Parts: sequence; C-alpha cells; structure tokens
Amino acid sequence: MQNYKILWADDEIDLLKPHILFLNNKGFDVTPVNSGADALQEIDHAAFDIVFLDENMPGMSGLETLNYIKSTHPNIPVVMITKSEEEYIMEEAIGAKIADYLIKPINPNQILMSMKKILDNRRIIAEKTNMGYQQDFRKLSMAFSDDMDHKEWAEIYKKLVYWDIEIDNSQDKSMAEILKDQKAEANAYFSRFIEDYYEDWLNDPDIDRPIMSHNLMAKKVFPLLGDEPVFFIVIDNLRYDQWEIIEPEVANLFNVVSEDYYYSILPTTTAYARNAIFSGMLPNEMAKYHPDLWVGEDSDEGKNNKESEFLERQLKKARIDSRHSYHKIIRANEGRSLIDNFKNLMNNPLNAIVFNFVDMLSHARTDLQMIRELAPDESAYRSLTMSWFTHSSLYDLLTLLASEKVKVVITTDHGTIRVKKPFKIVGDRNTNTNLRYKQGKNLAFKDDNVYSCKKPDSLFLPKVNVSTSYAFAVEDYFFAYPNNYNHYVNYYRDTFQHGGISLEEMIVPIITLQPK
Repeated sequence: MQNYKILWADDEIDLLKPHILFLNNKGFDVTPVNSGADALQEIDHAAFDIVFLDENMPGMSGLETLNYIKSTHPNIPVVMITKSEEEYIMEEAIGAKIADYLIKPINPNQILMSMKKILDNRRIIAEKTNMGYQQDFRKLSMAFSDDMDHKEWAEIYKKLVYWDIEIDNSQDKSMAEILKDQKAEANAYFSRFIEDYYEDWLNDPDIDRPIMSHNLMAKKVFPLLGDEPVFFIVIDNLRYDQWEIIEPEVANLFNVVSEDYYYSILPTTTAYARNAIFSGMLPNEMAKYHPDLWVGEDSDEGKNNKESEFLERQLKKARIDSRHSYHKIIRANEGRSLIDNFKNLMNNPLNAIVFNFVDMLSHARTDLQMIRELAPDESAYRSLTMSWFTHSSLYDLLTLLASEKVKVVITTDHGTIRVKKPFKIVGDRNTNTNLRYKQGKNLAFKDDNVYSCKKPDSLFLPKVNVSTSYAFAVEDYFFAYPNNYNHYVNYYRDTFQHGGISLEEMIVPIITLQPK
C-alpha cells in the first residue's frame, strides 16, 4: 500500500493517539493538530493525501475549516468526524463536497476503511474489474462458437459494452487490448450469424426473430398511446455504449421502465433504417407503395426529408387517429424553438423528435481533423457524446418532461463502427459512396469479408435496374476503390462509419421511461 500522508485536526487529538499509532503501524504518516487554524497552517506548507477533520472544535469550526480547505485545495479529500447527527451539519458538509462522514465514537478500522474507500478506491476497483473480466473472458469466447439466437447475441454485446466501459473507467487498462481482440472475434462470429439468419427474419414469419426497424413503432410505441402524451425520441447514430454513458443522467430524471434492444435493418444507414422506422416498411415496400416519398440511390435529393409524411401514413395504416407532431433537430436554434413550443407538444398524444447531433459528430470526425484529434477512439467518442448531451436541447426537453405525466421512448436508427481494415471493391460511376455498403450493377470484389446480395428482393431492397446487387462490409472492414487507394485508406481508416454488419451498427437500444 502507498505511504499516504494524513492531516488529522481534532481539539482532543491526544485522546486519539491509539488511532494514530494504529495508522502509523499500517504505514501511514499522520500529522496531528489541535485546531482548524493549525490545520490550515499545515496544509498551506505541506502536501497531504487526505484530511480528517473534527466538526466541533473551539475557534474555527470544522465546517469553517472545511470551506477554506475546499477553496484553496479543492482536490484534497476531507473526511468530517462529528458527535452530532443533526441533519443540517451533514448537509453543510456534503454541500462542501466532503469525501466521507463519520460519527463518533470511531474505531481505527473505520478510519482505515474510509481511507481505503477514498484513496485506494481506483486501485481496488481496477483489480476487481480486471479479475471480473478475466473470469468472464472464457465464457464469452466459448459462447461465440455456439449456435446463439438474436437474444443471446444482444446479451453478449451488452456484456462486451459493459466491460469496455468498466475497463475504460479503470486506472489499470492492461486488459483493454485483450478486450479489443475479443470484440473483433465477436464481430467475426456475429457477421456469420447475420449472413445465416437475416434473410429468414425478413421472409419467414414463423421463426423467432427480433424487433427490427420497420416494426419498431408498432411494437414499442403505438401500444403506449393512451391518456398520457408519448414522446418518441430518436437520437441518430447512437451506439449502445453511448447510451450507457448518458443513461445515469437520464436515470436522475426518470425511472427506466425497460432497457431493451432491436436490430437495425440493412443497410444500417439513416436513409434506409430511419425511413423504415417512420414508415413501418422495408425499403422496397417504401419504394413500391410510396414512390412519391421514397428517394433512391440514383437521386441526389435528400433521403430523409419525408419522415413526417411516412409517419402520417403509418399511423393511418395502423388506424391510429391521434394528433401528433414530428420535429427534426439539427441546429441549436431548432432545439430552442422546440423547448419554447413545449406546452403545445403536451397537447399531442404522440410527438416524434429526431436529434441529429451524434450523426453529425461521426461525419465531422471523418471530415475535420480537429474532431478526429478530439475523438481518436471509442472512449473519446463516448466522452464527446456525453458533453453534447448534458448541454443539449434534448437534455432540456427531458428535464421538462420529467415533471409531467408522460411516457418517453428513446432509441436510435443504427450505430457506427470504427473502421480499420480496407477492402477493395470495383463499381461503375453510379455506385453509391457509402464505405460500409455498396449498391450497383457491376460490383466486383473477392467474396471474403463481405455479405453480398445479388437478389435484392430477398432482403426487401429496391433495385435501380435489373442487375442491381448489394455488398455489405462486415466486422471493421471498409470499402476502398483501387484508384488512389493509399490516399483513400489513410483518410478513412479509424473513422466511425455505418451501413454494414457489426454488433455496434445493428444491435441498438430502445428505452422506455416514466417520470419519477
């Protein structure tokens, strides 16, 4: 254990000599003082790892001493020790950001436990985290080769996300590389699983299949419609790990009624997956039954400009005659307008709101060097998401909703994956530009590391012409053309992309909330 330096202030410090000797024998260096003033003199001239502070001292009280310490040395943890159990004293101390609060009489082991909790907390958590992951590692690896269903794959992915965040928050990241390799192995098996079962999910109504983009609203939103307004919030491009990071902030405002998952359709892009959510249809059904709304790959027009109309028609088809609204929030002023219009939203049984920031972040990371520097990996990407969320109009909206009688559903249209390995593909000049999937009539590639579909109808995908085919990148591959190959690869490697097949892109959260 590290030789920590302790400052202990108590007007009866002589009576605490047995405690001090106990700590000395444990290897701690204790500086005892009789008053708050003496404590301040010591702390201004020497470095301490922790301060134990009696609350009831003559002259400068413990609370007064605490406030001075926090104003001049805010990072030193302070443990308040008091005979009093009065609530206002406890609240004052907690408000001044004490590290712990002990009630006299105290014994040496209480002091030791408090120190371990405060000073050795990170080391102990890191050791337990690494031990826990090591114990889970073998179970996870053995599960990959089993014939798992969609539920089991979702549980595996959530476990990997859990360990990713736990290790990331730990001061010992020695297991991070092993976890990264295990996630890559999981994605390799998951890609094969999707290749084996995805077509059946779409075509065989009798097999066990997950909720998917096109039946998400019918399964998870429409059943909630009733006496209380329902707010259906879609955060574009939100991965499961990003949800886990913002979830504690949401849980401060709401009870999490259910934390479920669904599978995004292919391609895992906004144009296909989010239109499927709002239309309640698969892509070729949208193209067939709503040609006035569907925008195909052969058009330069925006692909998601008709979501409001798609929603209107899905409600009509479901025979839901409810007043509703649709809002897409891209810029800050649109978010402010939404908040200003909050009272009117409460009059609608259903409000659908799309927040586009996370999608813009992933694209900005590709295009802007500064963003690439700020978000070089998944950990930083999560951190940027958290920073956006806590300062966003979405957070302001949730704060307002938390004081109302409402139901809230938060989800996304798809996730993203950090791409690392290029994969050569050749297509004609009409082939789309997405890095994770291609649609074209003369696609040429090796069959490894790609899920190809030469009969788009089988995956309910639209055909631009008779010979149209699709190719989906798997794992962390991305498509690159042979022309100017090295420049292309260097530019896009380590960027966050979507459109293909991976745990991160396909298994996404669907959360139901109720105000506390």
